[in-house]
Amino acid sequence: MLGLPPAIDGLTNRTQTTWPPAIDGVAISCLKLIFHSLLIVEAKTATMILRTSLLLIVAFMATSSIASTSRQTTYIIHMDKTKMAANHSPGSSKQFYEAMIDSITKLSALTEEQGQDKIPPKIVESGQNTVSFQDTGMTPPPSKWKGVCEKGTNFSQSYCNNKLIGARAFFKGYESFAGRKINETEEYRSARDSQGHGTHTASTAGGNLVANASFFGLAKGSAFGMRYTSRIAAYKACWRYGCVNSDILAAIDKAVADGVDVLSLSLGGSPKPFYSDSVAIASFGAIRNGVFVSCSAGNSGPSSSTVDNTAPWITTVAANYIDRSFSAIVKLGNGQSFEGSTLYYGHATKQLPIVYGKNAGSAGAQYCINGSLNKKRVKGKIVVCQRGQNSRTGKGEQVKLAGGAGMILINSNNEGEELLADPHILPAAEVGASAAKSITKYLNSTKNPTASIVFKGTVFGKPAPMIAAFSSRGPSSIAPEVIKPDVTAPGVNILAGWPSMTSPSGLKSDKRRVVFNVLSGTSMSCPHVSGLAALLKSAHKDWSPAAIKSALMTTAYTLDNTRAPISDVGSSNSVLATPFAYGSGHVDPESASDPGLIYDLTIDDYLNFLPGAFRPGDLNYPSFAVNFKDNAPNITVEHQRTVTNVGPPACSYNVQVEQPNGVLVSVKPEILSFQKLGEKLSYKISVVSLKGPTKTSPPSSFGSLTWVSGKYKVRSPIAVTWSWR
Repeated sequence: MLGLPPAIDGLTNRTQTTWPPAIDGVAISCLKLIFHSLLIVEAKTATMILRTSLLLIVAFMATSSIASTSRQTTYIIHMDKTKMAANHSPGSSKQFYEAMIDSITKLSALTEEQGQDKIPPKIVESGQNTVSFQDTGMTPPPSKWKGVCEKGTNFSQSYCNNKLIGARAFFKGYESFAGRKINETEEYRSARDSQGHGTHTASTAGGNLVANASFFGLAKGSAFGMRYTSRIAAYKACWRYGCVNSDILAAIDKAVADGVDVLSLSLGGSPKPFYSDSVAIASFGAIRNGVFVSCSAGNSGPSSSTVDNTAPWITTVAANYIDRSFSAIVKLGNGQSFEGSTLYYGHATKQLPIVYGKNAGSAGAQYCINGSLNKKRVKGKIVVCQRGQNSRTGKGEQVKLAGGAGMILINSNNEGEELLADPHILPAAEVGASAAKSITKYLNSTKNPTASIVFKGTVFGKPAPMIAAFSSRGPSSIAPEVIKPDVTAPGVNILAGWPSMTSPSGLKSDKRRVVFNVLSGTSMSCPHVSGLAALLKSAHKDWSPAAIKSALMTTAYTLDNTRAPISDVGSSNSVLATPFAYGSGHVDPESASDPGLIYDLTIDDYLNFLPGAFRPGDLNYPSFAVNFKDNAPNITVEHQRTVTNVGPPACSYNVQVEQPNGVLVSVKPEILSFQKLGEKLSYKISVVSLKGPTKTSPPSSFGSLTWVSGKYKVRSPIAVTWSWR
């Protein structure tokens, strides 16, 4: 899920969210365990999301009632027993029912991510009245829009306009859980954004065109959202210490009732079964009402099976680097030089003494934690600080407070070569693990070590896209029958809007103020896809959310700007990324607007996907996940798909298969001939195991299936996994 605010260390920061079960029997029906009754959930017992990020964006769909009494807030969820599957036993339905209720009355963990937008109104986190939300050239909202701008702390109705057309805050569950009202001297008890996450993601998806945008001269240019003519509605449901599920449920419900078209959810949590996953259930309700839903994949990479938001009706977005970086050069006294990353924009340092660990202070000095640095040992020197324990920009703050002249932030093996640009408050640069080893070796072998830092500013021309190490990976531990994530989009060092009263580093000592900031995370990649979905929706008003998702997936590309396969910064055994890192590939909006064929899905298709309902291979998904439970040869797995012609009325497609290792893939028929627009044709794919992997070889192999007709290449990745080990 999830954007990493500069002040937060730990690439595992990812948007996490609790899920409010969908309303009006929508989401709950997705689990086929809806009861003909009114379920009343008291906000007092609502579960709370523990977040390491301070603000989260919430956007959901649903159509349920919300009621409150003078004594305690109550959310009412309608459930319909007729939607329960016949093959559910009373015991299993009770289990699902209890798990669902528990999800509303329990605490969830939330971190950062981002996203939002759609053509008429859509959803975002908490919006901020910045230049990105000016409504120059925009007409009044469409008549279908039912949303409003709610006034609150430092937020008046005048903050809304023809761009930001709705803003609501949901806090009754949070206050009930905390046992007190929100302290309005510490945060805004309104839709206003004080942390920056919501503003950044909202402007990424649908911010208006702003000329000469930059971060103190870095990344200078015109800034605009992926669909900058879209309107935005903000629904704030996360607060200083977390997010309560009942508030999120109410926000999603209200967003859909207001009339949003696209939901962008830069939030998530640890993977969990769909029946206890609030995002999965609530987003199902949105899909049922024709609302496209995109979610962050999570920031827990590069470990496998960490991907979150894996329900097949959700478009799950990974994060990648772009060809722009913010470079700094660290020069050691022995002549060695290392390239690093930073958002510091001042002059180069002189060649200065450098200190590290015990030479810089007491216990914890290697991490530059609060109070660990000795002013006499640090003053006027460059301090080497290791990642971990406190925030990256917070380390620089400690160095500056101790009188240090600069900082070199070094990665451990866990962070590897991942380089994120942070808005440091003193001259500083982050270097990768290999450079860190050379620097520490130099420190330990030299009596008077020195170093300097030279700041190169904005640099273009890097190979891109590359998958970020922090981006969460498949295969899904919850639904291995589909490849997750679905696609990847830019999520590293992304410039976007920022609250004008909030420091870029999140540090209280940082008195700088900006209207644009640079963040990294799958929170940043998610709104890119949300904005693209809004573009496709405006071009193809009759397309379902599944059709839009299919177009984005089957036209995605897997080669970088050097025409080489997309690489993986987090890979330990191969420089190449796989579908478990990027799904179908990097989104391509131009190709997605004219995909040729689409794989469409109905609500019943999703219902049939649920456990025990049918063969997973029959879900009409735009990718293929093939799972073998042992490594015996000659085992056959069959999948069936149906494609709809959205290209030329009369056309023929020939199949091309890139065979994964260890299997033989065949397709029947090998040619699909269409006679008219909208015609549907089906095919079967058979995957026969030849020889499974050994205990020392990778458990998965990858290939692809592509339908080709002239300019059209409708590509689906194939992931084959042997789980016998």
